[in-house]
Amino acid sequence: MLWAPQMNRQDIPFAPPKAIGSKPAEVRRYWAGLKRGGNDIPFSDDLRLTALPDLASALVVIDVFALPQRFRLNVVGDDWRRDGATDVAGRFLDEVQPTSGFEFLQSQCAATVESGKPTWYGPRDAARRVEKTPLYERLLLPMWCDGRINMILGVIHRRQVHH
Repeated sequence: MLWAPQMNRQDIPFAPPKAIGSKPAEVRRYWAGLKRGGNDIPFSDDLRLTALPDLASALVVIDVFALPQRFRLNVVGDDWRRDGATDVAGRFLDEVQPTSGFEFLQSQCAATVESGKPTWYGPRDAARRVEKTPLYERLLLPMWCDGRINMILGVIHRRQVHH
């Protein structure tokens, strides 16, 4: 049985806010629809990226390895491949330079696995929208098999910059 600590939403690092972008919300609905019975997390073998054809460029699939915990980029959509991150599929996160879209991704993956819950990264409010705050939001969703989280489905939503 999968061990999941009892945490409140506000106790989870990278906890999603109440309102998220349209792309993350659509992927989260798809993920929630994959849950079987009373499970809180969908099985990874139920994931079909072809069910989200309009979002393919925004998706990432990350394989989770245990002991030691490492994260390998399996599928990487074009929206993730900006700012020089073109050749990252098949590489572990600790081998990838943290360019736009990848900042704090390894930490967020670890929080997703430990909490067994969706996690989110992006600007929290207008007051924090300073130069170093990302112009995107990222949602990660845990998936499991054989009693452990073995995969993470992610989506990135790049914000339009208005000048």
